Amino acid sequence: MSRTRRTAHAVAAAALLAAALTACGGGSPTAGGGGKAEMKKKPDMAISVNLTGDQVKAGEPVKVTLADGKFALVKVTDAKGGELAGKISDDGKSWTSERNAAPGAEYRVEAQNTDSQSANTQFKTTAADKVNKVTINPGKATGVVGIAQPVSLVFDNPVKNKADVEKHLKVTTSNATEGSWGWFKDYSGNDRVDWRPREYWKPGTDVKVEMNLNGVDSGQGGGYFVRDYDTGFRIGKDRRMEVDLDTRKMKVTEDGQVVETIAVSAGTPGGQKASWAGKMVLMAKEGTIRMDSQTVGLGDSYDKMVDSSMRLTWSGMYVHAAPWNSANFGRANTSSGCVGMSSSDAAAFYARAQPGDLFEVVGDGSKGTADIGNGYGEWNLSWDEWKAKSALSGAPQSG
Repeated sequence: MSRTRRTAHAVAAAALLAAALTACGGGSPTAGGGGKAEMKKKPDMAISVNLTGDQVKAGEPVKVTLADGKFALVKVTDAKGGELAGKISDDGKSWTSERNAAPGAEYRVEAQNTDSQSANTQFKTTAADKVNKVTINPGKATGVVGIAQPVSLVFDNPVKNKADVEKHLKVTTSNATEGSWGWFKDYSGNDRVDWRPREYWKPGTDVKVEMNLNGVDSGQGGGYFVRDYDTGFRIGKDRRMEVDLDTRKMKVTEDGQVVETIAVSAGTPGGQKASWAGKMVLMAKEGTIRMDSQTVGLGDSYDKMVDSSMRLTWSGMYVHAAPWNSANFGRANTSSGCVGMSSSDAAAFYARAQPGDLFEVVGDGSKGTADIGNGYGEWNLSWDEWKAKSALSGAPQSG
């Protein structure tokens, strides 16, 4: 090969190398230092975040936007390493968190595009001026409950943003039980939301409740939630009690079979000492407790220690041992509103019963049905009536 041809090949090869570097580097090569080509550094990826700085108001989702290209990954974590879950949009140009930024938290945003470029930023939210909290029943330590037990949440402060709060509540069951949340006032006067199945629970059902409330705004006068909550329980035996005010008998049914009929004396008809009627739920087994009539607006009728006490309403209706009234068991309703029975019957029933068991009072002489928040009165409503109490248009939730 002639010297002229060798020179031409060398020039062509250098031109190809320069073109390749231009394609890889995203910029034009520059000559220098012995004729070596250098590629310019690709510019950093540009992102924007809707929340910036160290005085960010909490209570809204985090949205990360990409100026050019598409996201491959976005990760938002708090100071404790907890990750804020989210989703990249269909066009790849934005990412939005599934949950709100929580009050009093520091967040770091890390993003990467499909060209393997990365960017990061951080921000801090201000602490909540007012914090809302929730009391949960059944609690984590409850374990096994009866077929009529609802999930019940009572809030410390008012909840104006009921629909937004309800969206962050989730009930999951082992058999896809259908149910719905319903809002009303608790006996205490506080806002309350319960989850009730469409029908009574099936025995053996496992229930998990997740309250992903951290960062949710209760609305005016309520403040923010600053933590998540959860609980779980299992449904035990199908046990139902029916008190007939006419016969003065309590029938106990388990799994569809009558296992016991107990002579009782219920509330005195014709006034405030009458018993509540309708469907109730055995709220708690409280054992031996002091009962003082003055605490429930009945003057000085009684003040005594009472054994085998099981609560039915917040206003003070119980099932319990009442040996002082033995002459009236099965004969007359003469109590101050509770359902009394012999000490032996009460002790045996107390050992058998579980919170969440269904309790129904039928017959004449009651003072009507207790308010829905005076205990667990939701079973006195039809399914359609109950669904209508949801802040999400009565839409049922299957777990």
